[in-house]
Amino acid sequence: FCQPGGWQLSKERKQPTFFVVVLTDIDSERHYCSCLTFYEAEINLQGTKEIEGEEESGLIPPAEVFAPKSLVLVSRLDYPEIFRACLGLIYTVYVDSLNVSLETLIANLCSCLVPASGGSQ
Repeated sequence: FCQPGGWQLSKERKQPTFFVVVLTDIDSERHYCSCLTFYEAEINLQGTKEIEGEEESGLIPPAEVFAPKSLVLVSRLDYPEIFRACLGLIYTVYVDSLNVSLETLIANLCSCLVPASGGSQ
């Protein structure tokens, strides 16, 4: 459900996309799956190439393809804009390589209290 169009490599980096999928379990409980899909460069990690029978060591060539990756948040609560902001924050920390561990960030997000529906903000 994270990539409904199929998993495909791309020759250019695409903009991140966000959407929500609603899954229903056997007890008719709804689960809201917020998905943020982005494209990340795939790099040839070998770092060597063979030219006319000789192996030449050098710099890793620039990425030629981009692979989709998805961040998913599953909840019984229907708060798509809040979940979009949370996934956007995780994406920003990951892409910009900020000095914040993803584990700490996610633990802090999971420990937030969510107000009751219809209650005060």
